[in-house]
Amino acid sequence: PTLPERFARAIYVDPPFNTGKVQKRERMRVTATQNGEGVRVGFGGRRYNVEKIESGSYDDDFDEFETFLMTRVESALRCLTPDGSLFVHLDYREVHYIKVALDKLLGRDRFMNEIIWAYDYGGRPKNRWPSKHDTILWYALDPREYTFNFDEMERIPYMAPGLVSKEKAERGKTPTDVWWHTIVPTNGREKTGYPTQKPLGILNRLIKVHSRPGDVILDFFAGSGTTGEAAASHGRGFVLVDNNPEAVRVAAYRLRGFAPECV
Repeated sequence: PTLPERFARAIYVDPPFNTGKVQKRERMRVTATQNGEGVRVGFGGRRYNVEKIESGSYDDDFDEFETFLMTRVESALRCLTPDGSLFVHLDYREVHYIKVALDKLLGRDRFMNEIIWAYDYGGRPKNRWPSKHDTILWYALDPREYTFNFDEMERIPYMAPGLVSKEKAERGKTPTDVWWHTIVPTNGREKTGYPTQKPLGILNRLIKVHSRPGDVILDFFAGSGTTGEAAASHGRGFVLVDNNPEAVRVAAYRLRGFAPECV
């Protein structure tokens, strides 16, 4: 079905990063055995079997990545409200090319911020500086009038609270365009097992600042459904789109408490 025009206050997309790999995540299922024949020994001498389970996966290799992404972005722009915003989440592989393409499509005056999500996990190669950040490009459909709820921005602690007044230290300071935030913890409640899942904290901040309660958020690379959970948790509606059956299954299960019709 065709989506209506001007229904979304914000569009957030986290497309494949064109890593040239098949993105997948393996999980381990551990089951206790009754006959003492398990392959691993645990607490109290109990024996267990361990089975590898492959979670959702997708092919992340594109010859014409810019065409793949930009045709979808262009088709979705009509869904934005006049004061709406577009957020495109990428990493170092393609973000520079897509930034130029978005400038051509939307105009450079509509580019508002390059938000850096910085994290600290994974391997550290010894032949280059380790890549530990993603980039979120923010474009406003109308750079003179867009939704930006400054007071909804959660404050962060001062690094040297003794150098400011007690009132300022208690209130905290405004975040910048560099957001330090951990990845989704491996054993945390948030983890779905879907590869490349983004943390709720990042989407919570975007949605609270760039939309209002009752608004609708559109995500057409929905993946594990993080955008939907963040939107629903803050009184927003959501429209999620993905062509990967495993992503649809994971997101529907994750969002069953917010939108029972997803199941």
